[in-house]
Amino acid sequence: MAGGAVAGGAALLGGCVQNPRDIRIGFLVKQPQEQWFQDEWRFARSAAREYGFSLIAIGAEDGDRVLSALNTLYARYAGGFIICAPDPRLGPAIARFADQTKLKAMSVDDRLTGADGRPVPGIPHVGISARAIGTLAGASAAAEARRRGWTIAETGILRISFDTLETGRERLTGAVDALRAAGYPAAAVFDAPQRTTDTEGAFSAAAPVLTAHGGVDKWIVLGLNDETVIGGVRAAEGLSMKAADIIGIGIGGSEVAIADLSKTRPTGFYASVLLSPRRHGYDTAIAMYRWIHDGRQPPPVTLTSGTLMTRDNYRSLLVREAAA
Repeated sequence: MAGGAVAGGAALLGGCVQNPRDIRIGFLVKQPQEQWFQDEWRFARSAAREYGFSLIAIGAEDGDRVLSALNTLYARYAGGFIICAPDPRLGPAIARFADQTKLKAMSVDDRLTGADGRPVPGIPHVGISARAIGTLAGASAAAEARRRGWTIAETGILRISFDTLETGRERLTGAVDALRAAGYPAAAVFDAPQRTTDTEGAFSAAAPVLTAHGGVDKWIVLGLNDETVIGGVRAAEGLSMKAADIIGIGIGGSEVAIADLSKTRPTGFYASVLLSPRRHGYDTAIAMYRWIHDGRQPPPVTLTSGTLMTRDNYRSLLVREAAA
């Protein structure tokens, strides 16, 4: 959908009169079937119950659905909306719609940009700091290696990469930089480019690299998500490496990570950086409510990090995140 279609929708509705009685907030997500977005909605609904506003949750999987959703929100007297757009480059058109209809707009997860990739000014954003999350993964791997008594000389770092995805590249840059700061040399980092970001794709990328460097006794496995790291761990285990000689740290706190951490016998998958949909759902919904109700505009940018989730603490962390 061209950006002009969104702007055209705004012009069409520009003559409507808004009903000021109660506060209604839209929450648009690009993949409503994904658990992350389901959780964001769940926490946003919790905020709505607590603060007494109405939440209108809409899936907007493509540009046409974004237009339809925005028109629906305006027609239903919403005072503002939070959006994770299917294409961040819709940013200028979304901003024009918000300006013409006087709806307040925030972005979440993916920051709205122009065609040049630069952030759209004036729309507050809540996102994940990919670099900070990667740094936590790398620093935690270094700490666990020290705890196990590993030497730097015997340790290899398997970087399972998907560098065409900016978020993945930033996460891995943060992780490797943290390990470099801990004393690991660049020569200890072995790149394994993957074609897909799932477990199978990571396994296929990791296996030949691990085989080519059979003299490395210990491995730290890094990737952009849990599925990637588990694929690398499985590849190492398939080469008869012991779990005690592998430190895999994923990102996401996904179901596959929880399944591995809950196994009776520890695997080479040591931990995951748990990301918090609570902050992206509950906190953004409250920020939008306060903006509409009190005129308190949110900060231009808020970036969240994560929490290290291991076999020792995953149950307590999941209980905390489930509270809504």
